[in-house]
This record gives sequence, C-alpha cells and structure tokens, in this order.
Amino acid sequence: MILGVTGGIAAYKAAGLASTLTQAGVDVHVVMTEHASALVGPPTFQALTGHPVVRALFHLEAPGSGMPHIDLAAEGDLLLVAPATANFLGKLASGIADDALSTAALSFRGPVLVAPAMNSRLWEHPAVQRNAQALKDFGVEFLGPETGHLACEEEGVGRMAEPEAIVARVLELLGLARRDPSPGSP
Repeated sequence: MILGVTGGIAAYKAAGLASTLTQAGVDVHVVMTEHASALVGPPTFQALTGHPVVRALFHLEAPGSGMPHIDLAAEGDLLLVAPATANFLGKLASGIADDALSTAALSFRGPVLVAPAMNSRLWEHPAVQRNAQALKDFGVEFLGPETGHLACEEEGVGRMAEPEAIVARVLELLGLARRDPSPGSP
C-alpha cells in the first residue's frame, strides 16, 4: 500500500500509522510532500517501513522506470493519505499533479482513503467543502476529520481521525481486518 504524507502538523501521527501497519504485515511505501518532509524526516519512515521514501518526481537511480511515484501507483493496492491537507484535497479534486504525491494519487487506480487534518476554518471553507464533495463523487473515501482540540489551540472540526480507526479501516480495505473471536470460542 501507499501512504501519502502531506505537510500538516498531524504528519507526526503518520509515522505511527506506518509502524502499526508494517507490524500488521502490510507492505507500506511512503510518498511525502516537501512540506511533510520539513515536519517528519524521511529516514523515520524508511526505518519504519524498510523502503526508501519517495519525495521527487524523478529518481534516475531508482529501480524500474526511474519514476517511483508512477511505479508505486501501478503496483499499490490502496492509497492512504494521512494527513490530507486542504492543499492536497484541492490538488486532487482539480487534477493538479505538481509533486510526487499528487502525481501518484492521480495515476493510482485502486481504492483511495484520505484522513483530512487542518484548522476548522480551512475545513469549513466552501472551496474545501466543494473539493471534498468532488473527491467523494470520484469515489475517494474520507475518514474524518473529527472534532476536538486542534494544534492551533482551538477547538473545532479538523482533527485527523484517530490512528487506530485509520489502521482498522486500512486493514478492512486490504482484507486483513482483525476479527474478534466468536463468543464462547477459546
């Protein structure tokens, strides 16, 4: 699966997602935006997943086509973007492919799950709501955002969904959902 990480403050939670999913047996490949890389270092994700992190559109030393964002999109079985910023949602809804993540997302043909995270004023803006609706119409699944304490010290809608909920949904989409034993079974 592909884990897209954008430049919201919730990017630090994506490291926990990568770790938990990898421990659950998911082969996680990370694609980060430039701004996400400023918040959480790519070596963190490489150490957690065992794979190099894709940050650039072209990497001539990479195996395959030299375009790892396209190679991953062709091979991935799920795209999760967590956190998904207003900027990323707008790019995806508008078909803008100007970095590795937006290009991978537009070329990906499997299920797409996004976990938005942003200030409530951003989330509630009509343009962001229009973009979210367009993505839902395209078949993109949204998990969140949730209401609660935001990084800006405000309360409101915009918190990224809890990592446990994201992991559970990813495992379900990949057919790896953890099943509770039936009552009375050992």
